[in-house]
Amino acid sequence: MINILFAARSERWAEYEQPLRDALDALGLPYHLAQDIAPEDVDYIVYAPNSELQDFTPYTRCKAVLNIWAGVEAIVGNSTLTQPLARMVGGGLTEGMVEWVTGHVLRHHLGMDAHIVNPDHTWEPVAPPLAMERPVTILGMGALGAAVGKALVALGFPVTGWSRTPKDLPGIRCLSGPEGLSEALTGAQIVVLLLPDTPDTENVLNAGTLALMAPGAFVINPGRGPLIDDDALLAALDSGQVAHATLDVFRTEPLPQDHPYWSHPKVTVTPHVASETRAVMAAEVIAGNIRRGEAGEPFQHVVDRNAGY
Repeated sequence: MINILFAARSERWAEYEQPLRDALDALGLPYHLAQDIAPEDVDYIVYAPNSELQDFTPYTRCKAVLNIWAGVEAIVGNSTLTQPLARMVGGGLTEGMVEWVTGHVLRHHLGMDAHIVNPDHTWEPVAPPLAMERPVTILGMGALGAAVGKALVALGFPVTGWSRTPKDLPGIRCLSGPEGLSEALTGAQIVVLLLPDTPDTENVLNAGTLALMAPGAFVINPGRGPLIDDDALLAALDSGQVAHATLDVFRTEPLPQDHPYWSHPKVTVTPHVASETRAVMAAEVIAGNIRRGEAGEPFQHVVDRNAGY
């Protein structure tokens, strides 16, 4: 019998219990799934970083901690967590992110705001450029960044992707390292942030890197709030270096009511909705990893503790 502890907030149990049971049953795994199992008997922990469980020391038999979130920055530094930690890849996150980013890229590329919000009934018959004329840079070329890049390439955008380590993706100009970051941002008209939150990525968009972008560029951030130096972005918006910023994530969430982003005419605030784990799809990913663990196979999507993701 495989003992699986569900360690996330109670509202998630109602959402995940049946999908997890269905996914485990489909693989023919014998299991006991519950919210309360003696620590010494637990084989796997299905986990969310905002769980009350923060001390993993008693879970001596646990083979892996399987995160239902893509982000692990809130737990990866926990010194008591010595078991393998797998982050969520798939589970509907990729599809949702592709749709959200593509929608906002097209919104800014086509200048749709001017037509949707046009109180003066201004008639300016100026056609937008074609996608092939609008270079897009994606910072972060993991599973999400690669999928977004593929979708934008299919629409005709010239896409440059930057990552910490070298990547080779069809149709995408791939750059890496500090010099590659400057090259990736130079002349970019739309920049999408899909990096993890680590000490190395904090404030990756700052006064210096924002200045490399094409004047009047657009910033889209569905990644992590600390990727942006907020003061530098506000200054770039005020100067016109950045035409508009669409931001889905912030250093403090919910975004405080007195934050200048709320009232800035060149900022769109969305409430961390760019992508969400779908329980049915996530359960299949988790069950698949449990099957791998029981078969003695390597777990998928294991977090690199040194890199932080």
